[in-house]
Amino acid sequence: MTQPTPPGQGGQPYGQQPYGQQQYGQQPGAGQPGYGYPQQAQQPYGQQPQQPYNAFPQQPQQPQPGGFPPPPAARGNIGLGVAVAFVAALVAAGVYGAIIGATEHEIGWAAVGVGFVVGLVAGKVGGSNPAVGALAGVFSLGAVYIGQLVGASMIIADKAKIDFTEVFFDNFDLVQEAWKHEADAMTYVFFAIAAVAAFGSAKRAGQ
Repeated sequence: MTQPTPPGQGGQPYGQQPYGQQQYGQQPGAGQPGYGYPQQAQQPYGQQPQQPYNAFPQQPQQPQPGGFPPPPAARGNIGLGVAVAFVAALVAAGVYGAIIGATEHEIGWAAVGVGFVVGLVAGKVGGSNPAVGALAGVFSLGAVYIGQLVGASMIIADKAKIDFTEVFFDNFDLVQEAWKHEADAMTYVFFAIAAVAAFGSAKRAGQ
């Protein structure tokens, strides 16, 4: 008597599978009997899907009204830069006056140094605003003027054998008159080069 074929064997003897018809590691395709697990895409051994280095999405820059790019961030503190430049001008005036009093001559490079120092300090602290450079030039003019008065007072005090403070503070009007009498074309040239040096150094330092 012929024995009935067990269900699910497809006519093959019980316990036998056709070896070699299905390769190792293959998953049953559509319409083939499987084990109920979803088929996954095979990746080469040892390789992982490549991800971009920066996995975070880049946020697009929002355009500004009118299509213009956003303005650069403000740099420097104008008020503090002006205040520091004023203090630097006072210090430079004292140094410049001491040089004039010691040499009894107006020195061009010293006037340039006054403007350079005042402008450098103003630009470093106050930034690249043109107003900072303009005020640095004005402060340099004042520093050169005060420095020349200090130098003249030192020369007068030395020749008269009196104290410097007595000449500079008690007889300031006389010192100004003496300065006007001694001023020449080169005196005003020193004013100009100090102001130009201050404005230029402030502009470079603020960049």
